[in-house]
This record gives sequence, C-alpha cells and structure tokens, in this order.
Amino acid sequence: METLSLALIITAALLLLYLFLIAPRMRGKPDRTPLLGVLYAHRGLFDNDTDAPENSLPAFRKAIEAGYGIELDVQLSKDGVPVVFHDASLKRMCGVNGKVWEYSLSELKQMKLAHSDAVIPTFAEVLDAVNGKVPLIIEYKLDVPQTEVCRLVNEQLLTYPGAYCIESFHPLALQWYRKHRPDVVRGQLGMEYWNDEKYRTNPFVWILSFLVTNVAARPDFIAYRHSDAANISFRLAKRMGALAVAWTIKNQAQLAEAKKHFDLFIFDSFIPDQTILPRF
Repeated sequence: METLSLALIITAALLLLYLFLIAPRMRGKPDRTPLLGVLYAHRGLFDNDTDAPENSLPAFRKAIEAGYGIELDVQLSKDGVPVVFHDASLKRMCGVNGKVWEYSLSELKQMKLAHSDAVIPTFAEVLDAVNGKVPLIIEYKLDVPQTEVCRLVNEQLLTYPGAYCIESFHPLALQWYRKHRPDVVRGQLGMEYWNDEKYRTNPFVWILSFLVTNVAARPDFIAYRHSDAANISFRLAKRMGALAVAWTIKNQAQLAEAKKHFDLFIFDSFIPDQTILPRF
C-alpha cells in the first residue's frame, strides 16, 4: 500500500512538473487582438515560377493587395544587416553555393530570387513596403544560435507603426524577447519531429516536439505543424491559454480541417476561400 501511494505521489509530481514546463505565458499577456481576423500568407503571396517569389517585395505587395497578413523570415548577412530569406543555404532560391551569413548585403543584392528579377530584401525594405497595412508574423532563423539578429531587428521595429508578433523554432529568440520586449507577442514554432524525414534518426530533437522549452520561453502562442494537431503538449498548452497557429496550410481541405484545432492559419500554394476565417 505504501509503495502504491509513493508511486501515485511521484506520478502526480511528474505530471505537475510536465505541465509547468510546457505552460505558456500566464500573466502580463500583451494584446493579441491586432493579429486576429486575417489569414497569413506564408513568405508572402508567392509563386516561385513568377516575378513574385517567396520572401520578395512583389510577393509581399500581392499579399497586402489581397488583404492577407504576412509571415516572413529574417536572418543576418555577413555584415550584420537583417535580410528576409528562409533557407540557411542560398542554393535553392538563388542557385549560389554557401550560406546567407557568409555574404555581405551588397553581395546578396547581386543574386536573383528563383526565376525572377527580384532580389533578397532587407528587413527595413519590407517594413517600408508593408507600413502597417497588414499584420506580420516575423520568424527568426537562428541556424547560427545567437540573438544579435533579435536586437538588430527589434531596433527597426521600435518605430514601426503596424501590428506584428515574433516566432522561432529556437527558444533563444523567445527568451530574448521575454527579457527585453515582454510587450511583444511571441510564439514557439514546433512539430512532431519524428514525423519529418530530416529528423527521424535524431531522437535528441524529438523532445522539442513536447514543448518543454516553454519553461524558458513562456510563449503567447504555439505555431505547430497543422498535421500534428493531436500532439498532447500542443493541445495542453492551448488549453492553458496559448493561441494556436497552424503552419503551413496547402489547400482548402487542410484549412477546413485545421479550423477545428487552430485559431490562426498560415498558408501557401493556393488562394483560400475567404469565407473560412479564424474563430473570433
């Protein structure tokens, strides 16, 4: 009997510890209202076979014209300028060997995006183009695990007139915002890593699927892969008050299904039926 009681106490303690680790921000939450009521175009309203490739100024202008919010990616050039680009490697989008941070801004500006004449924009150029017309989801790419990009981007955002939030797969970015800009809505990106071929053989990364780094980041929202909505940690964090953001919706059927589990939606590769909107 004593053994059973001890086992129950240990189980309860472990459960409480688990809930403490994955909990989102519970107090002092910033206003999320300006981010609601729109669908978010992933890397802009892009098509890499046209003159509006991903993370380009033409793709962002198209999203604005259509009334969509914008999700974009930011990282640093070699000379420390925030630029908007998704991959670490330049190969897929620019046909150039090497990483973004291995080239200066002037060198990056010589490269064309996909099959277009568009070039990699600076973050400042994107802010000027959007100018508060639609809300932004800004994803920090921390392939190089340092937060200087957070500081430099934040300096540009201090005078920005529009609504925005930040997100990252790397909790270091969220920790930076927790310490320096608690007034900004922050989100933890995640997925069930064992379902991704890239991470299937790396069990060490799998633990990130359970959002245990929330203890350091205390996110306001969880941006989770839409097909992994059954994940227990994601569902519990949502119950504890985290906004649920779905990435990345690829067709209307996925959008309809995601509406059962998520609050906001990031999409690409199709034009959504605007009759399906967030539940607010």
